[in-house]
Amino acid sequence: MKYITIPSKMTLVYALLALSFSFFDCKKGDDPAPIKPPPVQQVDPPAYAAPYQGVPDTKDVVMYEVNIRAFSSEGNLKGVQKRLDNIKALGVNVIWLMPINPVGQLKSAGGLGSPYAVKNYKEVNPEFGNLEDLRTLVKEAHNRGMSLIIDWVANHTAWDNPWIANKSWYKQDASGNIIIPPNTNWNDVAALDYNNQDMRKEMIRSMKYWVLAANIDGFRCDAADLMPYDFWKQAIDTLKKFDDRKLVLLAEGSRANHFNAGFQLNYGWDYYKTLKDVFKGTQADGNLFTTSAQEFLNIPQGSTKLRFTTNHDETAWDDTPVGLFSGKRGSMAAFALTSYMGGSTLLYNGQEVGSTKKLSFFERDPINWSENPDMVTEYQKLIAFKKSSEAVINGTIQTFADPSIIVFKRAYNGKEVLVIVNTNNSAINYNVAAALQNTTWTNAMSNSDVTLGTSLSLQPYDYYILNKK
Repeated sequence: MKYITIPSKMTLVYALLALSFSFFDCKKGDDPAPIKPPPVQQVDPPAYAAPYQGVPDTKDVVMYEVNIRAFSSEGNLKGVQKRLDNIKALGVNVIWLMPINPVGQLKSAGGLGSPYAVKNYKEVNPEFGNLEDLRTLVKEAHNRGMSLIIDWVANHTAWDNPWIANKSWYKQDASGNIIIPPNTNWNDVAALDYNNQDMRKEMIRSMKYWVLAANIDGFRCDAADLMPYDFWKQAIDTLKKFDDRKLVLLAEGSRANHFNAGFQLNYGWDYYKTLKDVFKGTQADGNLFTTSAQEFLNIPQGSTKLRFTTNHDETAWDDTPVGLFSGKRGSMAAFALTSYMGGSTLLYNGQEVGSTKKLSFFERDPINWSENPDMVTEYQKLIAFKKSSEAVINGTIQTFADPSIIVFKRAYNGKEVLVIVNTNNSAINYNVAAALQNTTWTNAMSNSDVTLGTSLSLQPYDYYILNKK
C-alpha cells in the first residue's frame, strides 16, 4: 500500500554502478551520488509459458491477499504454495501477493524492511525464493483454477535502487536533493518523478517483464492515486497489447479516472469507512446504502469496486476485523454485508481464522492456521453462495428502511436473495416489512426453510442470507 517501487533487472553496467557507490562514503541518510549510467537498451524476455485462460470476469473476482512473511513458518513462496489448496477451498479465484521484490536496506524502516521499498524491479527477493519458485507458484495456482497477481509499487523506490543513479528520474527539492514522497513520512523511499519519460518507459518495461517471465495475471498497483492518470493510461495501454492475455488490474485508490485509464477495480474505501461507523453506532444503518450507491456512480461496464473488511494496511495500522467489528460474530456480519451489497470481494490472510494478530509486514509473524475452524467454514459458505447466485452477482438492490437493522433484496431474472443483518451488539426484534411478510425462503447458510411473519428476532450480529424458493 504505502511504500516503494523499484527498478529493472540489474545489467552488468548497473552492477558496476552499484559497486561504485561504496566509494562515495555515503552515510546513511545522505542522498546517493548523482551518477547517470549510459542508457541501456532492454529487450522484453520471451514468454515463459502460455497465458492462463481462466482469469475471472471482474464481477466474479474473489481476491485473497498474501503477506508472504506472515503466511507460513517458512515466510517464502514455497510456504505459500503449500497452502494453495486451503486458499482454493475458500472459493478464491485471484491471489494477490504483496511485493515480491528485493527490499532496500539504505534508510530502512526497520526490521526486515518494508516490502514497499523496492530495491530492484526485475528480481525476486531472495528472502522469498527465486524466479523459479515464483514460476512454480504461479503454475500451481493456475492448475487449481486461480489467477495470481503481484503488488506493484510505482510511486517510489528504495534509496539503494540502481535507478537512484538517474537523479532526474526522482522528485527533488529546491536544493536538488531527492525527496521522499510529498506529504508522507515514508523516509525509507525516494519519490519518482513522472515528468521523466525515460523513467516511465523503464517502469512499464519492468511491468511487462513479470507478465512474460513469470506468467503472472496482473497487478495490484500501490498508491495509485499518487501517480498521474496519463501514466496509468500509458502503462495499461501497453499491457493490453498482450492481446492473448486477460489481466486483472487493481488500483489502490479511489479516483474515478482509474477506470478510464484501464483499471477494472479500485478500492471501496468510502464503503469500508461507513461500515466501521455503522458498527460503532456513529452512523445510521441506512447510510451504508447511500455510500454504496455513491461508490458505484459512473463506474463503466466491466469495472467495479473491491470491497473488504481488512487488508494489510488496515490490520497493521488499525485493527483486525475481529477487533474492528466487536468480535467473531460482528466480523462475519460485516463480511456478509461487504460481500453481498455489491462489488468484488477481498480477503486478507488470517481473517478467515479470526486472527486477532495485527500482522506486521516488516517482520516474520506466522499466522496460526488452527484457530477457529468454524469461521473458515462460514467464510466458505458465504463465498460459495455468492459465487453461485446470479441475483447477488448481477441483481439490482431493493432496500427496506428500518432504523435498527439492515435489510435489502437482490433480484435478477426472477431469482431473489434477501439479506438481513443486525449490526448491533444487542438483540433486535425486527418488524418485518409488509412486502416481505408471509414469504418463504431457504437459508443459504443452513439450507433450512424460513417463513417470514410479522417479526423476526435476531441476536447480536445475527444475519440471514435467504434464497427465494
